[in-house]
Amino acid sequence: MQLNELIEFNFTQSIETKQQAQSTMVAPIADAVKLIVAAFQNGNKMLICGNGGSAADAQHFAAEFTGRYEMERTPLPAVALTTDTSALTAIGNDYGFDVVFSKQVEALGQAGDILYAISTSGNSGNVIKAIEVAKARGMHIIAMVGKDGGKIAQMLSGADVNLCVPANRTARIQEVHLLTLHTICDAVDTLMFK
Repeated sequence: MQLNELIEFNFTQSIETKQQAQSTMVAPIADAVKLIVAAFQNGNKMLICGNGGSAADAQHFAAEFTGRYEMERTPLPAVALTTDTSALTAIGNDYGFDVVFSKQVEALGQAGDILYAISTSGNSGNVIKAIEVAKARGMHIIAMVGKDGGKIAQMLSGADVNLCVPANRTARIQEVHLLTLHTICDAVDTLMFK
């Protein structure tokens, strides 16, 4: 494959993945937006976690709420559990990497809060443990996954939201994840402040 063909292939595959996601994800995204708006209006917060690129997405998502997305408005309470290096390294060293998020959920999460759990495979061990703790604390779960949803999809109940990208390639899943995050930010701002 020539370089230009490779570039065109990636653009085409990204467009096709987004079109497939549009056909399956609109209703669950709307459910996620309603859950987030209700939590914020009730004085609750959102905790967000993920690994690697999903950790970057967690930070990006939290910043859109605590700062702003596109409009000036009141800051909203969202915390990326991926940013406190002292907590991550202390918990990872003392207890193991599998609990770096669940320990923080145990410390910060309260009933009515949301855990926004991101995993492209749906099988991240530390995200799974965070979901287990969040459920035990009476928190709402919004899972943003890909492929077949993995183990995380199996953990979700009717009160939870499964945002599963219908793709297998990690890069394509992550591209739809970013679009999903921006769509949620836009919708939350619209419902709460316009």
